[in-house]
Amino acid sequence: MRDRQTDEFDKKVDELRTKIKGLDQLKVRDDVFDEYTLLGLYKLLSKGWITAMGGPISTGKEANVYLADRDGTPVAVKIYLTRTANFKKMQDYITADRRFINIGKSRRDVIFAWTRKEFSNLKRAEESGILVPHPLVFDRNVLVMDFLGDEHGAFPQLRLAEYEDAQAVYDEILEDIRILWRKAKLVHGDLSEYNILYGKGHPYLIDMGQAVTLDHPHAPGFLKRDLEQLNRFFSEQCSTIEVSDTLDELCGSSLQ
Repeated sequence: MRDRQTDEFDKKVDELRTKIKGLDQLKVRDDVFDEYTLLGLYKLLSKGWITAMGGPISTGKEANVYLADRDGTPVAVKIYLTRTANFKKMQDYITADRRFINIGKSRRDVIFAWTRKEFSNLKRAEESGILVPHPLVFDRNVLVMDFLGDEHGAFPQLRLAEYEDAQAVYDEILEDIRILWRKAKLVHGDLSEYNILYGKGHPYLIDMGQAVTLDHPHAPGFLKRDLEQLNRFFSEQCSTIEVSDTLDELCGSSLQ
């Protein structure tokens, strides 16, 4: 038998679904705002982490990011897609991560853990001095972060950004990789010009869900790939450091 509290909760969720679908700028489908996502958004709205949802900042196969409002302050809401996200890829990254050894095996369990993993990785990176979106809160497959942008909109991806000193940008990103390894004890694992934003004269690392700790068996391989991607992008813009040299520097120091 359903109680009054359950009926009221369902009513609120239905209202939220109607409200989201009614926002023309979102143009969402049911595979984005499914039941679990709506429950997460409702909880975050009811606790004041989100005041109102806005339009999309970016969309992809794994997740969509939306601009939202929190009492007059813009925030970014990242929603991992429970029906279309690459479940196998997520499972491979999480399986060997000791922080998440007790999660369930279902698609929902893995995606919820992935959201928690990105929140944790962002905190570790930020605490180590890396410029990343400040993580505020998460619930289910929904992650709320500071909005990286200004009055003109979101900061552009590195591949679309304009900067005068490519060498300085390259050096700063390379130093971020070093700091991630030495202080945060993390490897980004999927670093490229698509998940680095550029604004206010600095690069910001984003999409930290797949980042792994150094005890992950593939951490050195992920580090090598990140360095290769960085050098590939900057190879015709400035001087780059040999990947093998940086690997020797970091992996050697980590074993001492």
